[in-house]
Amino acid sequence: MKTFITSTIMFAILALSAVNSNAQEKEIKAFAKSYTEETEGEYTKAINTMKAVYSESSYEINLRLGWLNYMAASYTEAQTYYQKAISLMPYAIEAKFGYALPAAALGNWNQVHKQYEEILKIDANNTQAHYRIGMIDYSNGEYQKAFTHFEKVANLYPFDYDSALMLAWTNYRLNKFREAKVLFNKVLMMSPEDESALEGLSLIK
Repeated sequence: MKTFITSTIMFAILALSAVNSNAQEKEIKAFAKSYTEETEGEYTKAINTMKAVYSESSYEINLRLGWLNYMAASYTEAQTYYQKAISLMPYAIEAKFGYALPAAALGNWNQVHKQYEEILKIDANNTQAHYRIGMIDYSNGEYQKAFTHFEKVANLYPFDYDSALMLAWTNYRLNKFREAKVLFNKVLMMSPEDESALEGLSLIK
């Protein structure tokens, strides 16, 4: 009796393993096909390819469908799939970055800002999130908030063009002209004859 039960359990495990293996093989083929379709600009076909193997519990498939729907300009759908991916793996930051893309396309900057803040809770030194929050704050005229984020990036990457330029302009907006001048000149070391840096310097008397 014990041998029979053991054999039955083993058979069930092997059968389940075969089913899982077959499903994974189909998913791999679907991913491969969708990459080809995406390269050809056939986003709807790629979406349908992934939907054919869709599993609500698959982080990878939801992430992929988020991206493909974004590329197809189906922004609301993209957000839905990215949100599912976020729910499945709350500490993964790539899905949060992904969610920010369709949110930005829809002009939902509060949602974008929130995703970057969530990323910083997980990865406090993420320069991409700091820089993008800084850009949003700068665009909203919240220069002191923007300064905090641009300074963080500049401290980690002192010779980075984008952060140095934005930190220079932020200092200028905060009437910190001496600091702005130093930074605009640093930008010229990276990008000689840079129009934005030269404009900034021309405004400092």
